[in-house]
Amino acid sequence: MADEFITIGSGDLSAVVNPLGAELWSLKDRQGRELMTDADPRWWTGHAPLLFPFVGRSRGDAYRFEGRDYAMPQHGFARRRAFALVERSGEAVTFRLEADAETRAVYPFDFRLDMRFAVEGAALRMKATVANSGEGDLPFSFGYHPAFAWPLPYGGAAEDHRVLFEKAEPAPIRKVGDEPGLIARESIASPVDGQVLAPTHAMFEGDALVWDRLESRSLFWGVPGSKGLRIDFPDTPWLGLWQKPGAHYLCVEPWAGMADPVGFTGDVWEKQGIMRLAPGKERAFRMDVTVVGG
Repeated sequence: MADEFITIGSGDLSAVVNPLGAELWSLKDRQGRELMTDADPRWWTGHAPLLFPFVGRSRGDAYRFEGRDYAMPQHGFARRRAFALVERSGEAVTFRLEADAETRAVYPFDFRLDMRFAVEGAALRMKATVANSGEGDLPFSFGYHPAFAWPLPYGGAAEDHRVLFEKAEPAPIRKVGDEPGLIARESIASPVDGQVLAPTHAMFEGDALVWDRLESRSLFWGVPGSKGLRIDFPDTPWLGLWQKPGAHYLCVEPWAGMADPVGFTGDVWEKQGIMRLAPGKERAFRMDVTVVGG
């Protein structure tokens, strides 16, 4: 097992990854300016947890498979597990999590989760690959949860920052309902004006904003016309935006999967966005973060 933080980089960008959870802890530009959360404990000490084997909260913090209930914490267990170091160079690193007795006690499936980080110029390319190493179908979901600096270190006040979506996003969105962490069954009007979201701390007083009818697979985070971050997520159809109101970060969370809806009573195969992976098959989820503009 790797137990030390690993730094990879190019002349334009450097990334630090914690083997615990294979979690991205820092992303700095060529001037050494931090592009991620300050992890102020007054708000949230997370950085970029990986969400596996489920995204979001299961109702009652448990799910049902073949008539039995299994305990499962919000966003799954991968973020609390030590990953093994598989491969490392100056510009890239790959970590691996595999099923063991501890995971099978709460998730009775054989799996492999490889997480690769690679810096190419001014881009950090992340790729999570889920493989089914068991004999039956694997139910799972996956999501990213990185917290980017708000404001970014490129000038402009926090209130000048925008999320610029690749496409117009007029569809209604979802929010957390009256069961903590679960998704309300009703939708609310989109806060996006065309392709532009002007986030405020007040928007997140009721928890995350969730796009489940998302058109875009890319967005820009920063002050329009200034240097900022282009975030690409071609393999995940949904998106969450979240912060603890007043904190110095905005979480941009591409998801393939989602928390249970309020009142959910189904089994694991009926969970929102659950994927079914056949034995011997794998599925990959990419997310790229690129410093652009300026």
